[in-house]
Amino acid sequence: MSAHALPYRPHNHQACVTQALADARSICQQQNVRLTPTRERVLELIWQSHKPLGAYDVLAKLTSEGHNAAPPTVYRALDFLQQQGLVHRIASLNAFTGCTHAGEHHTGMFLICRACGNVLELTDASVSTAIQNAANAEAFRAETVTLEVAGLCPGCQAEKAV
Repeated sequence: MSAHALPYRPHNHQACVTQALADARSICQQQNVRLTPTRERVLELIWQSHKPLGAYDVLAKLTSEGHNAAPPTVYRALDFLQQQGLVHRIASLNAFTGCTHAGEHHTGMFLICRACGNVLELTDASVSTAIQNAANAEAFRAETVTLEVAGLCPGCQAEKAV
C-alpha cells in the first residue's frame, strides 16, 4: 500500500469540505429533512478524507472525538446521507465517499486506485447515455447505476515507474 495520499487533482481541500457541508444544508432544507449534528459530522469526516471511509472508520473518528456513537448511529447517518444523495457507497471497498454532484441525478462513476485507495468521481454524459440505452434495449428500467473502475492513479503510476 502506497503512502501516496494526495487527491487525483490538486485543489483547496478545505474549500471542498466547506462547500459540501453548505450544499448538504441547502439540499436537506429543500427536501425538508433534518441534517442532525451527527449526520453533519459524519458527512464532514467523509469529506475530510481523500479516501473513502468505512462505517467503522467513521465510528473510530467519532469515538476519538469523544462522541458516544454506536455502530447503528453511524449506519443510520450513512444511510440518510446516501438517501439524500450526499455520499456514494463504493461497493468494492465497502466504504463511502462524498458526492461531488450532490443534488443532481447522475450516474455514479468512480476511478479507484488499487494502490493508494484514492477515489475520483467522474461525470461523462456519453457513458451514462450508453448505459441507459443498453438497459432500454433490454426493456430494463435502470434505477441506480454505479460504475467502479479499479486501476492506478497518476501518482501511483509515477511511483511504480521509479
